[in-house]
Amino acid sequence: MINAALVGIDFGKIDFAASLEELSLLAHSAGANPLVTLTGRRSSPDAKMFVGSGKAEELRLACEANDIELVIFNHALAPAQQRNLERALNRRVVDRTSLILDIFAQRARSHEGKLQVELAQLQYLSTRLIRAWTHLERQKGGIGLRGPGETQLETDRRLIGERIKALKIRLDKLRRQHGTQRRARNRNQTISVSLVGYTNAGKSTLFNALTKAQAFAADQLFATLDTTSRRVYLGGEAGQVVVSDTVGFIRELPHQLVAAFRATLEETIHADLLLHVVDASSAVRLDQIDQVNEVLRAIGADTIRQVLVFNKIDAVPELAARGEAVERDEYGNISRVFLSARTGQGLDALRAAIAEIATAEPLAGVPLDASQDDFAAHTRNDHKVPELGH
Repeated sequence: MINAALVGIDFGKIDFAASLEELSLLAHSAGANPLVTLTGRRSSPDAKMFVGSGKAEELRLACEANDIELVIFNHALAPAQQRNLERALNRRVVDRTSLILDIFAQRARSHEGKLQVELAQLQYLSTRLIRAWTHLERQKGGIGLRGPGETQLETDRRLIGERIKALKIRLDKLRRQHGTQRRARNRNQTISVSLVGYTNAGKSTLFNALTKAQAFAADQLFATLDTTSRRVYLGGEAGQVVVSDTVGFIRELPHQLVAAFRATLEETIHADLLLHVVDASSAVRLDQIDQVNEVLRAIGADTIRQVLVFNKIDAVPELAARGEAVERDEYGNISRVFLSARTGQGLDALRAAIAEIATAEPLAGVPLDASQDDFAAHTRNDHKVPELGH
């Protein structure tokens, strides 16, 4: 594994500690070994090196003392900031966006997933091409030396632009194929259910428990990148529904990924019901709910009926001991389901809830925040670990 240093600057956000812990998990997922964590406080980023010259020198000394090969920032760095930091530290520097892209590149398995990751990487790289050619840009003249940097940059940008265009065409074709499959399901009046949620909330484990599938599930960030769909027979009037497992969301999800994974996220946009899976054992679950809802708004899925599914209750004794697995809002609509996908507790209640919603006429949308506003009001307490339920 590559020895790495993590850098996080606190700009006054309440989720700073959770975000830094998440960066450590991301680093491990990418194959890095975080040995040093450097933090600091600023009111705004330094224009030249993001952290300022003093903190950069402190970071350089820490890297030399601990044999650090890679420096990972918990922020999005401008190309110039990244370039200046690499010069000052004499080490490779990556930002949060680049780290997530690298994990996606490692985990993509399907043809479509690989295309989407490549598109996101090229879009990210296109803004950083100058890094490879600064030595040519500094050459002002001389026979045979005029303008080679500009020429190389223009060539690279053209080649990347052509590849991006080709990838978008192929992904558009795949999106149309998905559309044809969805229209076929609509003709058969098959209800579509998508599992959404924060990464590592247990969506794939729940998907396997519901569908008896063998989708890859692991206790790591972004274990699932490719959408997998299976039919589930619920019996009675509900009959069959199609359940889809989707890529997990994360705070500050790179916009390149949201755009590139549009084809995958289409399953979410066109679902009849969203099961928003939440890690009930997480101390920052409410913030994670907010982060997922932000992405759902960004992709236009904020009008779809949503039910919060609190997973991993086996890790929360007071929840595992409760007798009622389903909670309803003031109008009698199912709003929350409590279960453990690992042990199976509450799964029958979830199947019954899906069947009830699937047979309701019509399958009306519920605003994103409607299912958790009352919950949040009763559970937020100066950002301490919230108590679940009423």
